[in-house]
Amino acid sequence: MNPYVLSSLISSLGLGTTLTFASSHWFLAWMGLEINTLAIIPLMAQHHHPRAVEASTKYFLTQATAAAMILFAGTTNAWFTGTWNMTDMPDPLANTMVITALALKIGLAPMHLWMPEVLQGLDLTTGLILSTWQKLAPLSMIIQTAQDTTPTLLMALGLLSTLVGGWGGLNQTQLRKILAYSSIAHMGWMIIIIQYAPHLALLALLTYILMTSAAFLTFKALAATKINTLATAWSKGPVLSATTALVLLSLAGLPPLTGFMPKWLILQELSKQDLPATATIMALAALLSLYFYLRLCYSMALTISPNLSNSTTPWRTRTTQTSLPLALSATAALTLLPITPALLTLIT
Repeated sequence: MNPYVLSSLISSLGLGTTLTFASSHWFLAWMGLEINTLAIIPLMAQHHHPRAVEASTKYFLTQATAAAMILFAGTTNAWFTGTWNMTDMPDPLANTMVITALALKIGLAPMHLWMPEVLQGLDLTTGLILSTWQKLAPLSMIIQTAQDTTPTLLMALGLLSTLVGGWGGLNQTQLRKILAYSSIAHMGWMIIIIQYAPHLALLALLTYILMTSAAFLTFKALAATKINTLATAWSKGPVLSATTALVLLSLAGLPPLTGFMPKWLILQELSKQDLPATATIMALAALLSLYFYLRLCYSMALTISPNLSNSTTPWRTRTTQTSLPLALSATAALTLLPITPALLTLIT
């Protein structure tokens, strides 16, 4: 892609998200979401592959549907209240509609079906942008509107997303689909706590971005898109394979890694809010996700050559991509648990 076009699209991505962050007016927030959507579609379709074009089309249709619902909900709210302010949504119909539309935008269950299919059709770099940056603007809008929302709706979305994200990833062999279901499950953890402790949802989002970035950048460095490709990864980079296994366990939320921090604090907050049954279901749903992360770790660390891999052996050429983002994100994904009190102080 032409570097001028690429820089223009990346700038538009940043502009759209910043516009949504900075606005308390429904129309401006909607405009930011639209800029965001239109900026990423050329990045999705840049390889001119049928699967990429199909993924771009599916993404455009789902995002356009969600954007239309958001605009309709904002207009309905303005009709009843006389204001376009995002933080003032007393009308239950408009509020439910906007939460549903934003759930569709970030891929929460049961509006999640587009997410694995779209992510599977993209290359790993665009998939990373879709899984991390594209979640920021809708989540900021959910945080602003969550206080007027029925707690039952948010709890149902959160529980369903963690369960679907766990169940859906169990039988997958494609790494991008596994990361898509991982994203759905993590979004569920954020949504279930967003009304009681928005700062914990923010902390969960930051740790999710760090861990997912480390996972995507690792798979990009290994040129891996299927589980059986991971089985031959140790001979290319033994240290990278060991680090990847730990990053995946961090995504699963095992102590003493960074991923344990948001899960621990969210379960603690749910118990404080007198929701022990919800906390128990969330903890059990995390075990489902743990299983498919362990499958990846088993393929990477516990299979030895000769294995039954049907994938072609990649060439052992020296990579030209920069390793600094991978090193930084992997370090953050593994070592931030001891500074939990400092992070909590920063975000509260």
